[in-house]
Amino acid sequence: MVLENHGGKVYTDKVDPEMPPYISDETAKLLKWRIRQTYRFVLLTSKNSTDCRWVPWELGVADGYKGMNEIAIFPSADDATDMEWASWEYLGLYRRIAWGRLEGYDDPVWMVWNQAANTATELTKWLRGS
Repeated sequence: MVLENHGGKVYTDKVDPEMPPYISDETAKLLKWRIRQTYRFVLLTSKNSTDCRWVPWELGVADGYKGMNEIAIFPSADDATDMEWASWEYLGLYRRIAWGRLEGYDDPVWMVWNQAANTATELTKWLRGS
């Protein structure tokens, strides 16, 4: 809902009518094509993400097509201090979607935070590329 409210269009393979009913090379081809079609790639992570073998593969495909500037990790956590989503250290290389205070805004906003540079862009602007 957060992404859609900021102008994003969310894709999930579970509701894609073209997705094969079983995993095959067609599954991989279609996922690569869907990832390539996106303007930005957001990876929703949770404590269960480490159990999914597709997560690192999808992120690698997105990185290959888009590069790190067009990717953001959206951690799903039980509370603000829950860092279970970051148990794969390479996830920390990417920008992260976070809720908080951003310079130039009076109220907290959803933003895409570049932890390495300690800079952020309001989510709507990042999704639009502005």
